[in-house]
Amino acid sequence: MEVAYVYTKRRSEFGKHVEFSNGETQILESIPPTDAYDDDYQIRTTTATGTDNTPQLSESEVNTERVVMKNTSMQHKEGGWPKDVDFTEQSDVKRFRKKVEKDEEYQYAMKQLVPLVQRCMNQNNTVNIYEEYFDGNEIEHCSEPPFAKGLAVFRDPSPVTRTATSVNWHPEGSNNGKVAVSYSVLDFQDERLNNPDMLASSYIWDVSNSNKPIVEIVPPSPLSCLRFNPKSSDTLVGGSCNGMITYYDLRKPNASSGKCLPTESSVIEKSHHDPVSDVFWISSKTGHHCVSVSTDGQMLWWDTRKLDEPTDSLVLTSDSKGNGVTLGGSCLEYSIEAGPTKFLVGTEQGIVLSLNTRNKKTNNGITVFDTGAGKHQGSIPSIQRNPTHNKYFMTVGDWTTRIWTEDLKTPIITTRHHGSYLTGGCWSPTRAGVFYVTRDDGVLDVWDISHNQNEVAYSHKVSDAALSSISVQGNTQEGGKLVAVGDVNGTVSLLEVCDSLAKPRPNEKSTINALLERETKKEKNLEVRQREIKLKGKMNGARRDNGEGEVDDVGFDEELDSLEKEFMSMTSAEL
Repeated sequence: MEVAYVYTKRRSEFGKHVEFSNGETQILESIPPTDAYDDDYQIRTTTATGTDNTPQLSESEVNTERVVMKNTSMQHKEGGWPKDVDFTEQSDVKRFRKKVEKDEEYQYAMKQLVPLVQRCMNQNNTVNIYEEYFDGNEIEHCSEPPFAKGLAVFRDPSPVTRTATSVNWHPEGSNNGKVAVSYSVLDFQDERLNNPDMLASSYIWDVSNSNKPIVEIVPPSPLSCLRFNPKSSDTLVGGSCNGMITYYDLRKPNASSGKCLPTESSVIEKSHHDPVSDVFWISSKTGHHCVSVSTDGQMLWWDTRKLDEPTDSLVLTSDSKGNGVTLGGSCLEYSIEAGPTKFLVGTEQGIVLSLNTRNKKTNNGITVFDTGAGKHQGSIPSIQRNPTHNKYFMTVGDWTTRIWTEDLKTPIITTRHHGSYLTGGCWSPTRAGVFYVTRDDGVLDVWDISHNQNEVAYSHKVSDAALSSISVQGNTQEGGKLVAVGDVNGTVSLLEVCDSLAKPRPNEKSTINALLERETKKEKNLEVRQREIKLKGKMNGARRDNGEGEVDDVGFDEELDSLEKEFMSMTSAEL
């Protein structure tokens, strides 16, 4: 049942009807401001406060103390003898031993210790832990694709960026993993030379510790080259940017603290006038003689025991009569296996010089190689003989690498032009046909001419900066796996190459020798043909002047065919 109730209200109960209309503005009341009531009131200060119920937290960091590793050495000397016994005298030692051996306590101690020692020795001899189970089994690495991996990075401690100008391994090879690196700035009028924070030191690093150098070489001027003495590995010779030659002995007392000062230094007035490009130890009875070369055109011989003045000097010219041009030496090569009096010099002009001090009567013993199409189009930063075939040598310059022989004045092998400028290179000490080339774009190229003479066998990106120096550890008997590469930022990268690039292949020496001999004979045949063409041109010119006919070319063609057949038969026999 729905219940509803209706409320009603009359219109008059709502009040008067409202009517709105527009009218003029009127001021109903105006109260002007006054200060009469200021004493009855006090202005309240407005304050703003904030509250937060979020819990407050604190953050802190804790790090353990860094452990600094340092290599130290200990020297064991014979000791424990009584004061009245001189252990250097055999008679005193024998007398004292007889006296001790008769002592009952000594006999009792020996009876107790001998059985224990014998038991330990028998246990050690039961199993030979050093036995080589697969000794003598040669592993074939020819099919392995070439590769390299980075092992360590040695950074220049100087706060100012310097270039790693040279890298030289310890002469003991794989038995001693030390590398000497020289640092300097060779750019003319470089702003960094005026920086007081730039160091002049060079360093010797250990491959097992890349955090800190083991020896700091402190020269009077930054070193542009540094080299170990192969006969006495504790001595080094360095060439400075101001042209001085300095000699260092790591056995001196000042070297025990980690710093090595020069033992001898040359007089700057009698030194090179330009930065020393390269320095080499040469064969001598005393092992103290070295030779240096510089871009000032001088080649100086030194005795490190007395560096007041050079023992001999030679100006690098293309003609001994004075008509030639003085050539600035940019690199040097010396190998005792090639001959104790033979030197190779690469120049800034791209020309290769061969020097034999025994033949000084003929152009001062200097032989100038090709100055035409065969020379480099720029400075030669590296020159090195092949470690296994000393008659052949390699030069690196402009955008190519060229292989030469002492029998010819023209290169026998020239690589294709690289996409970037070449800054250095060296042969592999263990593989006769492998050499390394550094580039301006930070890439290391590895060539294997026994496999392919036209293409790079392997390329490895080492750094974003330009590479400046390279050296491979080892000799012809061992090593060849560790490669040290320096760049213009002072960083030396240590790489380890694979076995296919380090271990020699079967019959590789004979194969490379045959390849180089073949290229030499081919170049000789081309020279013979070129001389024949020139001779024919002269004869035809003389006949035309006399009104006679030209010389027939049948004889030349027959001789060329015979030379070609001889070359092809020799090549097929080798293959």
